[in-house]
Amino acid sequence: MPLNASFANALKSAHEAAAAQHYPPCTLYVVATPIGNLADITLRALHVLQLADSIACEDTRHTQPLLRAYGIEKSGAQLLAVHQHNEAQACETVLQRLRSGQRVAYVSDAGTPGVSDPGARLVAAAVAAGLKVVPLPGASSVTTALSVAGIVHEEGFVFAGFPPVKAMERDATVAAWAMEPRTVVLLEAPHRIEALAKSLATLGTRAVTVARELSKQFEEVATVPAQTLGDWLREQPQRQRGEFVLVLHPQALGVDAGDDLRILKLLLAELPVKTAVKLAAQLSGSSRNKLYELALSLKCEVD
Repeated sequence: MPLNASFANALKSAHEAAAAQHYPPCTLYVVATPIGNLADITLRALHVLQLADSIACEDTRHTQPLLRAYGIEKSGAQLLAVHQHNEAQACETVLQRLRSGQRVAYVSDAGTPGVSDPGARLVAAAVAAGLKVVPLPGASSVTTALSVAGIVHEEGFVFAGFPPVKAMERDATVAAWAMEPRTVVLLEAPHRIEALAKSLATLGTRAVTVARELSKQFEEVATVPAQTLGDWLREQPQRQRGEFVLVLHPQALGVDAGDDLRILKLLLAELPVKTAVKLAAQLSGSSRNKLYELALSLKCEVD
């Protein structure tokens, strides 16, 4: 895309605001980029992207048009592809450029690199090599969703990332979240959101804030009981499109016989008895022998 007319003065403003700071060479700059709305770029990010000798990108085809929208021109030789499939090998190229005195910026396709996007291995390699790494904070879908979930985070939160793709593993993971008293934040792609909603339904009335297309034109945020998330998605076809951040609201611990029964039923539907009992004991803290007897009685009822 060409320079966005709305951002014609952005680089000038970025230079005026950020140029007085020190940006040493031989440094890896980890730069957050917008998660959807181009106006969410920071002035310091624009200045560093303009200043950088090289830019390592999750996808150069995505980053080049993004840079041009702000009026930043970089040659193909200045852009390096560093993504989940080549990160280990590409790190060495980045390290060589850093050692030669370059300033290298790293950007993912959207948001803050190294959290759920590639970048963590590159940062680890730079740190291990004794090179300087500087973070440039900015947009993050995780903190954006948390900020509007209406939760008082007295006990903190757990970032779970993307849940397992396979149904049995996903259901076991959700069973673990059922025993987690803290807020749990997870991500999901549109083609798997219905399957995830089906798994989350086992959490019953536990509140879930679903944030879709954050910062974009059709942004939508709603809080619903976990058991009705699937219904909410199906109410309007467009709700199954876009990238999702889901926030499981915290709940108080307090495992009783009813919780043991619910956990075992969920696990036994997908796992052998011994495996289900072992995992249930880890989740609930209840006696394995007690759970094994309960599991056998449940199996007898089914048989």
